[in-house]
Amino acid sequence: ILSCFPRALSSVVALGANIICNKIPGLAPKQRLICRSRPNAIVAIGDGAKLGASECRYQFKNMRWNCSNIDSEASMFGYEKLGGTKEASFVYAITTAGVTYAITQACSLGNLQNCGCDENKRDGRLTSDGWRWGGCSADIKYGLRMTRKFMDAREVTKTARSLMNLHNNRAGRKAVKDNLHKECKCHGVSGSCTLKTCWTTLPDFRRIGDALLKRYRRSKLVEGYMGSRLRRPITLFMKRSKRPHRKPRRSHLVYLEKSPNYCDPDPSTGSLGTAGRSCNRASQGPDGCDLMCCGRGYNTHQYTRVWQCSCKFHWCCHVECESCSERTEQYTCK
Repeated sequence: ILSCFPRALSSVVALGANIICNKIPGLAPKQRLICRSRPNAIVAIGDGAKLGASECRYQFKNMRWNCSNIDSEASMFGYEKLGGTKEASFVYAITTAGVTYAITQACSLGNLQNCGCDENKRDGRLTSDGWRWGGCSADIKYGLRMTRKFMDAREVTKTARSLMNLHNNRAGRKAVKDNLHKECKCHGVSGSCTLKTCWTTLPDFRRIGDALLKRYRRSKLVEGYMGSRLRRPITLFMKRSKRPHRKPRRSHLVYLEKSPNYCDPDPSTGSLGTAGRSCNRASQGPDGCDLMCCGRGYNTHQYTRVWQCSCKFHWCCHVECESCSERTEQYTCK
């Protein structure tokens, strides 16, 4: 579904915000209100969700669960089929990071109203290190605020799963903020750098994806702490902590339940299975045939590639080449 949105959303203003916003599946009521009132923002939000899904597929391409079912979800921003697993924690974080990134980028490009450059970093005052803020710094505060308002609007009930989603959304936003970097331009006679003007800018999104994958690998198992009156979870505590009632850090990804092995197709858990997946016979990692194929074995496919090689130019005027070939093997899970 995400792959269909950018084309549809690009004409959101022309077709009418109400018509488009009512046709986007899975939006919560508050999200539809934002969509109708900020049609240009929903274009950036859709781009950000697609960016997050693409990065998820890249980061998990060599694992049993490879994020390939995210685009086919019936909802644009809800991934309930994954349950409260580590994989769900990554999906929520990377999607929120993608939306934060896209909104902040749209601000810098002048595509959104009420935002642009970070005004707090345009005062031109000289720092003690001999540089000053200038240029157009990324308006990360607006990106964080708009993303939180939209993405967190889905979580209206007080459940452990809702608290988990909100925590991972925040970790995704924090990953973008923490990975901003500073760029500078030198000023001075004959190329000297007597003064530097600096601004903050968004990194390549791959850097954010790499950071969140590290968080996924160190994600924390949590449980909801019940309030004394309403008997509803009011916060999350780490389950395997030496210290009781220890809360996870804001940068942690958190999950509530153990993941399935993703070996076999199971629509209830979002598992597509690994039959037919390519594997690396020489690897001992998650992409290796032993782990990827879950002990079922693998099929070997042989291919022969032929190309022209050792080409020589003869005067005048023709080229003679030899024919080279290479035999390769590909392995797929049974």
